Amino acid sequence: MLDIMLPFWGEPRYLYETVEAVLRQTDERWRLTVVDDCYPDPEVPEYFERLGHPQVTYIRNEENLGITANYERCIEMASADLVMLLGCDDIMQPDYVARVLTLHEKFPQADILQPGVQIIDSQGRAVSTLTDSIKRVVMPRTRQPLLLSGEELAASLLKADWLYWPSLTFRREALVSTPFRPGFPIIQDLALVIDIIAAGGCLLLDPHMCFSYRRHEESASSTSLFDGRRFAGERTYFALAARIMRRNGWHRAARAAKRHTISRAHALSLLPTALRRQDSTAVRTLTTHILAR
Repeated sequence: MLDIMLPFWGEPRYLYETVEAVLRQTDERWRLTVVDDCYPDPEVPEYFERLGHPQVTYIRNEENLGITANYERCIEMASADLVMLLGCDDIMQPDYVARVLTLHEKFPQADILQPGVQIIDSQGRAVSTLTDSIKRVVMPRTRQPLLLSGEELAASLLKADWLYWPSLTFRREALVSTPFRPGFPIIQDLALVIDIIAAGGCLLLDPHMCFSYRRHEESASSTSLFDGRRFAGERTYFALAARIMRRNGWHRAARAAKRHTISRAHALSLLPTALRRQDSTAVRTLTTHILAR
């Protein structure tokens, strides 16, 4: 059984597409729980009331909790052995549930499952972006499911985070025993994964594509780029990660965290846009991140 936990705050039309993709799964061993963080649109609860599907539960928080707290509530509510935290604008391909349950049966030791992912835009069209091209280059290459763990995996992810968080399936025990670190709402996904790895966990990388990740300007991670939140959070986190890696005796991973080469390159790639916009705050933020020691 897979618990699909969906923390919701965003565009309702994307949410409905996401839910309908879950309903198209070829394997029925799933439960979907949507946790609405007080999004101000009365259409959303009405949609789920009309849907009336026995495997779909809709819950609306009494007050807005924020990104991290709503994720934490989702994890607390999950009870299946496997849990995913589905993005409210992403699309599970029809064989997603069947694939991850099969992988779990074959590799029960895997704490995290990363399936193959395609990128779609706001209209659902397959696209290729610079960010995702870099992810494909740095991601370990494999033609079959590959177990990864330890310093090699940590160093790889700290150099460049090639995971797609909403597509991941976790062993519930790993999630419950690894709380989100406070103060990192934008980079909380990488921080949690690194903590699982540092504690001895392992990740299964599967090349089979069964998930569509939506990349568009409205996402929380995209809107935070030019106002400085993401890169400021990344610098703080990478300094912390370097200390964690040194405590583990993983000095190569510590160096990768300290350098965070791809993160700096990402900031560099955005600098021309900030200059064209004559956005002095963004230019200062990006330059600080590029040159920070």
